[in-house]
Formats: sequence, structure tokens, C-alpha cells
Amino acid sequence: MAGRPSRIQIYQRLDEAFTEVRDRLGGLPDPVEAEGIWNSIWYEEAHHSTALEGNTLVMKEVEALLEEGRAVGDKELKDYMEVRGYATAAKWVYSQGLDPGNWSDGSLLTMAEVRYVHSMAMDPVWGVAPHPSATDRETPGSFREHDIHPFSGGMTPPPWPDVHAQVDTWLNGLGAVPEAEYPVQALAASHSRFEQIHPFLDGNGRTGRLLLNLVLVRLGYAPAIIYKRDRAKYLKGLKASDNGDHGPLGELLARAALDNLYRFVVPAIAGPHRLVPLAALAGEGLSETALRVAASRGRLRAQKGANGQWRSSGVWVEEYRASRHQRR
Repeated sequence: MAGRPSRIQIYQRLDEAFTEVRDRLGGLPDPVEAEGIWNSIWYEEAHHSTALEGNTLVMKEVEALLEEGRAVGDKELKDYMEVRGYATAAKWVYSQGLDPGNWSDGSLLTMAEVRYVHSMAMDPVWGVAPHPSATDRETPGSFREHDIHPFSGGMTPPPWPDVHAQVDTWLNGLGAVPEAEYPVQALAASHSRFEQIHPFLDGNGRTGRLLLNLVLVRLGYAPAIIYKRDRAKYLKGLKASDNGDHGPLGELLARAALDNLYRFVVPAIAGPHRLVPLAALAGEGLSETALRVAASRGRLRAQKGANGQWRSSGVWVEEYRASRHQRR
């Protein structure tokens, strides 16, 4: 039995998938061309990235909130606003990564984008549950004017008067990422450094992951989703990075980005009879959620794997689409 791929093998597979997307698709397709895949990534990222910070919404509640605008369940309003803010920022990140428009100054990321992403992610929740220590100058999009206590691992963020200069230095350092031997490991180091600076009073984890994905998409990779089940591994990777070892975090991010790149690659190389994840088959009036419901009810021919993921084929989805029209 083949062993678990090494870190270097994962980096190599990521580069191969990146090349496949570039050569077959001309780069990541925009959200109009691959709406189902992008929406699937969007739902999962909004759920898992906020869950890493303690948000209590489950996936079905997140989907109802984002797809239908309904607050399903009896959770605190703050939790719904956290997901809504994160989702708004994530959708902007995807489009911005693909087409920066007037925001671009030729650099990989700008100070204005850093502030704007934080503002989008935090504005909704700040309106119902602002940070209790915040001054009127520490609202979403503004850097902190408080010092931060040392982290559990002993690392201490810089004093607040140094934040702007350190973020500026961090932004300049991003320019070396595309030329690194393993860009995603270089991005892991950059992500870790952002969290060390901790430029905002609150929301640094969510903002850091959003900015990470903005850079990933801008470089032609897919967004990376850190699943809540991997929270301990993610925190351990950040702690290792604090001590100069960026490999564990780099591998975690590479695996996450690779999983999402495959969502775009598989439909491009799969024939109509090949079984692929439902996210790769969504679109044209059939969301991934609708396909999953149809599969669970036996209306769509599909197979459920040991990990709970449904897979179907283009042919089976077209059969289901035709049967829907007949029933109507």
C-alpha cells in the first residue's frame, strides 16, 4: 500500500494541478463560468473559517443564510453576522483575485485591500457585538491602538505604534512569494507573519485567511479552506512557524489548495460518465445543495463515499434534469 505523500510530493502535485488549470482552462474560471464550484467553495470557507474562531452555525444553517437569506436555527445574532460578513468578504476576494480592476498598483496585495477585507468581514458583527475595548478609532478596517498580550506559545505581537510600518514591510515581502521554490510554503510563512503582527483588535484570524486566499487566487491557485476538524493541526502549524519552521503549515495549506484546484481540474478532464464530486456538476439552476438533496432522496443516481461525499456523473445529472422537467 502506498504511503502518505511527502510534503514535497504535495507541493509538486499542487504545481501539476496549477499547470493543468492554466493549460486546459486558461487559468481559474470566473464565477459565472463555474458558478457551482465557486459557490461550493464559498459555503465551505464561510462555515469552516468562522467555525475555527468558535462560530456555532452548522453547514445547513450557513447554506440557508447565504443561499436563501434565512436565519435558520436559534443561534445568537452575532454568529449569523459573523458568517454573513465573512461570506461577503470571501466573495469579494474571489472576484478581486481574478480581476483586481482599479485596486491594483502592480503589487501582489495593497494596504487598501488589507483594510477593506477586514472592514467587510467585521462590519456586520461589529454592528451587534463590537469589541468591548475598542475606541472609536479601532472600528473595522482600522489598525489597533492597543497592545496585545503574549500568545500561549510565548510570541508577543509588536506594540501598536509599530503596526502600520510592520504591515507595510509584510506587504513588501509578499513580492518574493511567486519566485520562491515552493510558493505555498512561502505563503505559509507570510500568513504566519500576519498573525504575529496581529494588526487589528479583533478578526485577525479571519482576515488573515481571507488575505491568504486573495493572494492564492491572484497567483492562479484555488482558495485554501482550513476545515474545523483541522483546527489543532492549523494552530500547531502556526506555532511551528513562530519558531521558524514553516513546513507543517505550508503542507496543510498546499493540501487545502490542491483539493480545491482538483474541483476545477476534474470536470475539464473527466468524460461525461466519470464520477466526480457534486460541486463539479452544479450549475445552470442546480446548486450543489439541490444535487445533494436529490441524491439523498434517490432521485439523482449517485454514490456516497465513506467520507460522506456524494459523487455523480454528467450523464446522471442530465438524466435527473430531464426527469425534473417531466415531473413538472
